[in-house]
Amino acid sequence: MALSTQAQETYTLVRTLQKRFADKLDIVSSKLGEGKKFKEVTWLRDNGLHGGGSRYESRDTSLFNAASINVSQVHYDENPEKSLKSATAISTIIHPKNPNVPSIHIHISLTELRDSSSYWRIMADLNPSIAKSQDTDTFSNSLKSLSASLYDEGSLQGDKYFNIPALKRTRGVSHFYLENYATENKAADFKLAKEFGEGIIDTYVDIINAAFKTRPGISSKDKKEQLDYHTLYLFQVLTLDRGTTSGLLVHSQNDVGIMGSLPTHVDRELLASWSDKVESPQNELVNDLANSINEKGEIDVDTKLKLASVIREHYKKYPQALDLQASGNTIPSTVSNHSKP
Repeated sequence: MALSTQAQETYTLVRTLQKRFADKLDIVSSKLGEGKKFKEVTWLRDNGLHGGGSRYESRDTSLFNAASINVSQVHYDENPEKSLKSATAISTIIHPKNPNVPSIHIHISLTELRDSSSYWRIMADLNPSIAKSQDTDTFSNSLKSLSASLYDEGSLQGDKYFNIPALKRTRGVSHFYLENYATENKAADFKLAKEFGEGIIDTYVDIINAAFKTRPGISSKDKKEQLDYHTLYLFQVLTLDRGTTSGLLVHSQNDVGIMGSLPTHVDRELLASWSDKVESPQNELVNDLANSINEKGEIDVDTKLKLASVIREHYKKYPQALDLQASGNTIPSTVSNHSKP
C-alpha cells in the first residue's frame, strides 16, 4: 500500500493539529484542573488493511464533560474498483463541564478520489450552552481573519448546515463550513487548512482559559440550560449531521470514536418530545434514539453503541431519509465514495 504524497502530508498535518490541541488542553488542565492529560486510544479499519486512526480522550472530569480529538485515515489504495482512494481527517468536539464555558467542534479533512481529484472539508463552530457575546465575537473575528475572502461563503454554508428546521434554531452561535473545497492551487488549499486549524484551536484555548478563570460560579439554572443544550446537540448530531451518519454507515469499527462528540448526559424526555416536530420517518429515529437512553440520560459507551446501531438500522430501512439531513451548498458523497466505482 502506497499512499499519495498528498495523503501522507495531510495525515502529518492532522496528527500535528491533534497533538497541538491535546497539548494545549493538557496545559489548561495542569493550571486550572486536575492535571490529567488526554489519553490516546487507537483503532484499525479491517485490521489495518484500510487504515484506522486514533483519538485523544479527556480524563480531567473537573474541566471536561466530554472531549475527544479524533484523527483517521482510511484508504482503498489496493482496491481500484472503489471511487475513493483515501480520506484523512481530524474531527474534534470539546464539551467543558462548566455550562458557562463554550463547546467547540472542528473538522478538517481531505478526500482523494480514484480519478486523481481531491477536495477539502473545513469546518468550525462554537457551541455554548449559555451564550456569551464576548466569546462569540472573539470566535467570529478569528474565523474572519483565518478565512479572509472565504468567510462570507463559509459563514453562509455553516449557518445552513447547522440549522435545525424542526426546532427553528441553529446549533451553535458562530459557524464556518466549506464543503467540497478545492482550487487549482493545492499548496494554497493545504496552507488554508493548516493555518485555519492552528488558528481556530489557539483561539478556542484562549476563550476557555479566560472563561474557566472568570466564570467559576455554576447555578442549578446553568446546569439545566446545559442539559437542554446537550440534548439539542445530540439531536442535531444524530438526526442531521451527515458526517456522523456517513461514518456509521461506512463501517462499524469505530462507533465509540465517531460518537465521541456526544456529551455525557441528556434529557431523554426532552429528546423524545421532539419526535413530533420532525417529518416522517425521522420521528421513528428520534423515538428509537430516546428509547436507547436510560432514565438518567447517561451517554456511556454501551449507550453509544446502541445509538450507532439504531442509526444504521434506520437508514437501512429508510435510505431515502438521508435526503433529510443537513447540507451546506452541496451534498457530500461520502457513503457512495466508499461503495461505488
